[in-house]
Amino acid sequence: MEFQDYFPIWNKLNTAQQDRIMGSLADRNVKKGTVIYSGSLDCTGLFLVKSGQLRAYILSDQGREITLYRLFDRDMCLFSASCMIHSMQFEMTIEAEKDTELWMIPAETYKSIMEESAPLANYTNELMASRFSEVMWLIEQILWKSLDKRVAEFLLEEAAIEDTSRLKITHEAIANHLGSHREVITRMLRYFQNEGMVKLSRGMITILDENKLEKLKG
Repeated sequence: MEFQDYFPIWNKLNTAQQDRIMGSLADRNVKKGTVIYSGSLDCTGLFLVKSGQLRAYILSDQGREITLYRLFDRDMCLFSASCMIHSMQFEMTIEAEKDTELWMIPAETYKSIMEESAPLANYTNELMASRFSEVMWLIEQILWKSLDKRVAEFLLEEAAIEDTSRLKITHEAIANHLGSHREVITRMLRYFQNEGMVKLSRGMITILDENKLEKLKG
């Protein structure tokens, strides 16, 4: 499938606007673990995921990470072109969680078309509102939800994403997603194991009782 099939409002742009996007579009293939955006000053452009998986996270002064959201097939990343939004400062890092194919639209191209196209401006506003809603939801989870519930929810979400109950993920990776410490996550997972919800092995977590995790998640 081509870019036109992935971009949701392609048919609402006029021919000249479509030509400008296609003329500036760049294909990228990035390996797992590659950082493709870092910091508000790195105005790379907008990413549209063709296949693979990206992770957007923030990093504290102490080096702790917390995942803001993830991007999958057909998802668009707007904050990687934050310079086109006036007065927006958002220190965020975007990393490939899997080998990923994506398209990049330069920020200046996208901004110039957005200024003359109401459908693109509306789509951009909706996308921005959706991402901020995800971030606000995350803040609510951190403030009001206990860590055991968040870990249970993460494991169930990861199983749904990977379509398997055998998760190849480290305790360190889970800690980075949830903004916690590896030692804390390890203690929590050992408790889950003692309760018969999971089985732990090196680099692997196997979900044994999804119903118990669902009840714990609440």
